[in-house]
Amino acid sequence: MAHEHKLAIFRGLVKFKSNTQKIWGVLIFLTIVTVIEVVLGIIKPESLMGQVLGMKALNWIFIILTIVKAYYITWDFMHMRDELKSLRRMVVWTAIFLILYLIFILLQEGGYVFDVYKGGYIKRDF
Repeated sequence: MAHEHKLAIFRGLVKFKSNTQKIWGVLIFLTIVTVIEVVLGIIKPESLMGQVLGMKALNWIFIILTIVKAYYITWDFMHMRDELKSLRRMVVWTAIFLILYLIFILLQEGGYVFDVYKGGYIKRDF
């Protein structure tokens, strides 16, 4: 016995009449987020170049928008919203933890390499 997929996005704020309309709606949402990322990457506004928690605010915006897109793709295209709550949490929380861990490692190593090139010496010896 097959069940119907939910035809609403954003927790029911936008509802569609068919799967085709929903696919187009999701495509438009992901396109808008991607266009925002591309425009910010090209323009690089000076107001977003200030340091926030050791990194430029623009970089934080890119990271947050990328996580939003990854979460939404998992939620809609992998049909996580139709699964049990425990499975959704297991998949999504694990992915978010791994993404945040990867970001931490990349920032630590990138900062170290930058300091080595800038200062010309090894700051830490493991």
